[in-house]
Amino acid sequence: MAEAVAHSIDSGEHLAVQAGTGTGKSLAYLVPAIRHAVTRGTTVVVSTATIALQRQLVDRDLPRLAGALTEAIGRRPTFAILKGRRNYLCLNRLQGGTPEEPDEDALFDAFAASALERQVTRLRDWAGDTETGDRDELVPGVSDQAWRQVSVTAKECLGVHRCPVGTDCFAERARATAGRADVVVTNHALLAIDALDDRPVLPEHDVVLVDEAHDLVDRVTSAATGELAAGAVRLAARRCGRVVPEDVADRLVEAAEGLEVLLRDAPPGRLDELPDAVGAAVRAVRDAARACVDALGPERKEDADGNAARKMAAALTQEVHDTADRLLDAFDEDAGHDVVWVAADPNRPPALRVAPLSIGGLLRERLFGQRTAVLTSATLALGGSFDALARQWGLPPQQQARPVGGMATAKEAPSDAGGPNWTGLDVGSPFEHGRSGILYLARHLPPPGRDGLPPQYLDELTELVRAAGGRTLGLFSSMRAARQAGEELRERLDTPVLCQGEDATAQLVARFAEDPATSLFGTLSLWQGVDVPGESLQLVVMDRIPFPRPDDPLASARQKAISERGGNGFITVAGTHAALLLAQGAGRLLRSAADRGVIAVLDPRLSTARYGGFLRASLPPFWTTSDPEVVRGALRRLDSAARDL
Repeated sequence: MAEAVAHSIDSGEHLAVQAGTGTGKSLAYLVPAIRHAVTRGTTVVVSTATIALQRQLVDRDLPRLAGALTEAIGRRPTFAILKGRRNYLCLNRLQGGTPEEPDEDALFDAFAASALERQVTRLRDWAGDTETGDRDELVPGVSDQAWRQVSVTAKECLGVHRCPVGTDCFAERARATAGRADVVVTNHALLAIDALDDRPVLPEHDVVLVDEAHDLVDRVTSAATGELAAGAVRLAARRCGRVVPEDVADRLVEAAEGLEVLLRDAPPGRLDELPDAVGAAVRAVRDAARACVDALGPERKEDADGNAARKMAAALTQEVHDTADRLLDAFDEDAGHDVVWVAADPNRPPALRVAPLSIGGLLRERLFGQRTAVLTSATLALGGSFDALARQWGLPPQQQARPVGGMATAKEAPSDAGGPNWTGLDVGSPFEHGRSGILYLARHLPPPGRDGLPPQYLDELTELVRAAGGRTLGLFSSMRAARQAGEELRERLDTPVLCQGEDATAQLVARFAEDPATSLFGTLSLWQGVDVPGESLQLVVMDRIPFPRPDDPLASARQKAISERGGNGFITVAGTHAALLLAQGAGRLLRSAADRGVIAVLDPRLSTARYGGFLRASLPPFWTTSDPEVVRGALRRLDSAARDL
């Protein structure tokens, strides 16, 4: 993999590398990246999806490599971590550069208001001690609402030269350090913002290494998604009310009230056509926001204090205007590249959201078209090929995942007039999956239903967990199913069962890892975020194939668009989504060479449906069986062996 990455950097040919857990893939891309940065006097960017991997790179891998490579490359390589401006404390805001804006609910809740005040006071104290102002270094953390009182977005920032404390700015210091570093570690969200915005937020770089690349599409889509909610419009109006004529701000307040009334009664789901009432409400918001922006006018040199308030108001109001404008443009016959829906998430007011139908063109132009990219993950070759993800990335398909036996440098790079040159490489895994793990397909069970877990699933799950002596990570398609399983098995078993949501996820995972008899049930974040090697995790159970919900607005729109062009929308969208999550879930089992265990999929469609072959080909090559007695016997032997240690 290291040689393939070096070839990619030298040739400019993009590279996708599937590298299983334990291959040391971060070292494989960091060593050639550091050599390139030092010898060429440039910066290399490493992008990750999770904070955990960022910390691993900055706290462990890069310090070790810096020491190990100093003699070989002639100097000690440097590295830095860079996040979005909102992640850093804003000293100007902290010192009262802009008035605080309490949440509307807090205005009527004395307890919430006092809790917020305590957290902000703690942040003020912390500001005198911290050297970075990085939110992730504040332990324990504070609520999002409290952090918003002491931070600003890039658009709200006055700029280093206009800000009264710009020379001491934590965000500017981080950017300056990153600009001098050989390797800059960031996240997919900031990478997306850098690609989306004409004003670069990352240092100039010619190589980007995308780790956890299976998450790239979702993170870029999230960064490119706009939301219009009544609360945000009202907040914009409050900010404007301090610096524009009252009647202009009141117009935006009225538009917010109209949007709120309309969304309260609107059914959630995708909008293929724009209802007249919705269009009228969105146009009212857009026009009122435009009037406020015009009334705000330019910054005034003689009004340093007012400039901060004006900038805060302008940033949010312009965003409200642009989102409303984008929502209306989405229904223009000449556009059609955005999907619009009414979102009704639990514990949140309804909102209108707009997201790109595809991000392939964006990535092809702004990422692959401007720099060399290396994309890596333990899960990239779905169904034995990189095609599924290549299409989403905007790369030409028909690239097979080559085994490590053929060197990447020995093969002529494929070319395609429709897109950038790239190659794919599967470097395998240090684990012997066929000897270390069993894939159990419960083909005798009925298909999953819509009304919770069928009784047969609960019976099967009980027998499996009992045979394993606990040691079970249960990955469920919904929190409802996870809670149902947790409540039922607590009645049936004499081993502990934890359920996501009962405590902070990190605390639950720690308790699960400490006690082998404990089982942990949960949903999406556990499918990708659990690293528990050893005897505490010897059984991973998935209740069903994790297809996106049929009513998911974005997935259903993408599926429909592909089908209308003659493609297989179901496999391309729903199948790819499910394959990624299945592979990620299965990856929770073997985390070290000594690990042994079972992956149990209760959904019989994995072995009986036509698409089952594609999904199974996306999983590691475990030994496979549909015999429940064989699996229970294997789990009992593992449990007995672990108890004898």
